Amino acid sequence: MELSTVRPITLLIAAMGGEGGGVLTSWIVNAARSCGLPVQATSIPGVAQRTGATTYYIEIWPEVLSVGATKPVLALAPAIGEIDILAATEYVETGRMIEAGYVTPDRTTLIASNHRVFTTHEKLAMGDGRADVAPIKKAIKERAKRAVVVDMREASSKSGAVINAVMLGAICGAGVLPITRNVFEDGIQAEGKAVEANLRGFKAGLDAATTRANSDEVTEASVAVHSALSHAISNDFPLAAHQTLIHATTRLIDYQDIAYATAYLEKLKPFAQGDQELLVSVGRNLAVRMAYEDVYRVAQVKAHPDRLMRIRKEARAQTGEPIKVREFFKPRLSEISDALPAGLGRWLQSLAERNPGLAQKSWPMLIETTSVSGYLRIRVLSGLRRIRRSTLRFKTEEQAITNWLAYVGKAMETSHKAAMQVSECSSLIKGYGDTHKRGVRSYSAIMNQLVVPAVTGDKFTDQLAADIYAARTAALADPEGKNLMAVLEGMAA
Repeated sequence: MELSTVRPITLLIAAMGGEGGGVLTSWIVNAARSCGLPVQATSIPGVAQRTGATTYYIEIWPEVLSVGATKPVLALAPAIGEIDILAATEYVETGRMIEAGYVTPDRTTLIASNHRVFTTHEKLAMGDGRADVAPIKKAIKERAKRAVVVDMREASSKSGAVINAVMLGAICGAGVLPITRNVFEDGIQAEGKAVEANLRGFKAGLDAATTRANSDEVTEASVAVHSALSHAISNDFPLAAHQTLIHATTRLIDYQDIAYATAYLEKLKPFAQGDQELLVSVGRNLAVRMAYEDVYRVAQVKAHPDRLMRIRKEARAQTGEPIKVREFFKPRLSEISDALPAGLGRWLQSLAERNPGLAQKSWPMLIETTSVSGYLRIRVLSGLRRIRRSTLRFKTEEQAITNWLAYVGKAMETSHKAAMQVSECSSLIKGYGDTHKRGVRSYSAIMNQLVVPAVTGDKFTDQLAADIYAARTAALADPEGKNLMAVLEGMAA
């Protein structure tokens, strides 16, 4: 074959900080060189771990050059429409690469992980700020010649390897590169770092590529629900809501107990025979509100055994190797009073109202949860969630939830659109501390100006639904609430 008729195999990798993209590139480059193939690699670093992925570009000449043959000129940067393999270690990064034009249906094999690492923008959103992945799924089907999409984070966690080893296995399994499995495995062993874990990760990726190609479906673990609750969900609620209610009751059992999850279903019964879309909306938002974050929940999460196991895996601690985990707490007086029995909590809040300086004071604490004393402190605090129903925060949340459900029920009588918007306003309330306070402030402003007058005057209309939507959208766009205030003032004028 003449040299001029051969073209290089092009590989573009999009990885985030800490995922070993540089090591992955080295593995591929070294494997190509060990096979006698000309290869060249370049990289462009991202701005940060999440705001910009580091991209690695590799070109491999697919033939061994004969002695004295002219060396091929390999490109330093990827070109749109000229990529044979696109490898992305996170789902939205996959979407970015497709949007940039690097994936084409006549050429590109796409290898991606379908897990998400949420951006700062997604986390800071007042409501559900998660990016919609449906367009990415559609784009993969339309743009890729072949797709291998699996949950590589899960595979890396199970194997004890970093995600780059799983990606290497998937790239090998895709069969595009002229490099065999043994060559890659020899390269991992030659490097001499975390060899056993990386080989397990490599095999996991290889198996995924060969058995789950052209599939981006995530296998969800079955959720075990208490039999009585499962029976109630099946008999009392329509099929369209079952998945939402199963996840919600499972979450609430973990959060508090079976009785609490039962109370959740009781609150939903007035909506069971109505519009199914509204039922799902109310069910989802009610579960979030009932599982509000307080000091007991924070302690419960931090004391969970699975969390320490995950930290050990992330730190790649060996069996028997000790690690230290220190947790930083900084509760304010309001958070302390919320966790106390209602009467004592109200007294403490009144004390803070008379002493503004005391209200802003916080009590920093550093607890080593891997020590016996530190773990016991966290476990005791977590166990105190048994008194949650007597606390000031619980009483406050229950009253707010009762009012919200009444508003949704009233709106449901005359306007489906208005009822949906009143339900979705609840998504403004989330998080802990200042984030929660800002959400409550925005929610209360919308309720007081738009919803409560409609309840009094029985004036739930489609126009009111549009107004609530506009106000809610403004609140979601601006955590400080300035946009919302401007919108509400404009409506009042």
